[in-house]
Amino acid sequence: MIDDDELEHWFCQEVLPRERALMRYVRRNCRDPEEAVDVRQDVYVRALNGARRGLPDEPLFYLLTIARNILINRARRAKIVSFELVADVESLNWDDMAYSSERQLDARDDLRRAQAGLDQLPPRCRDVVRLRRVEGLSTNEVADQLGVSTHTVERQLTLGMRALVDFMLGGSGRIVRWDGKRRKISS
Repeated sequence: MIDDDELEHWFCQEVLPRERALMRYVRRNCRDPEEAVDVRQDVYVRALNGARRGLPDEPLFYLLTIARNILINRARRAKIVSFELVADVESLNWDDMAYSSERQLDARDDLRRAQAGLDQLPPRCRDVVRLRRVEGLSTNEVADQLGVSTHTVERQLTLGMRALVDFMLGGSGRIVRWDGKRRKISS
């Protein structure tokens, strides 16, 4: 567990100087430009909470990964929840909801769904996604471990992540390839 002084030092030295890159990424990928500041604050909160367990080696990659996950969750929720159903967001007590059992159950369901999506990927694609995104190996390390080229790792990761995101958003989660004439070929 990281003490507060070390965490504050890490945040000021490693996270805040990367705010410009973080905001560029968020603005480029956020559907509503007005939400960019909210997403940044969510990223900071999650980064601080996660860093309490151990400081990440690559702060920018860590921040961008958190931002990507927040944006995916917001996009997924936007497809499911009608804004008319939310009467008064300011009246909610977020501190009480932070560790609610419902939130924990939702997180477990999301994890089970991600595992189901990962399980349906082809074997090599599944291995590449697991090694790169779950275990955090570099592209070169994955290529060496699987005995394939780095190009193969990058291609399999792209296909696998697209299929996994599709699955998480309620799609079939199938790998989609393109032929030379820009037509989809599903596998």
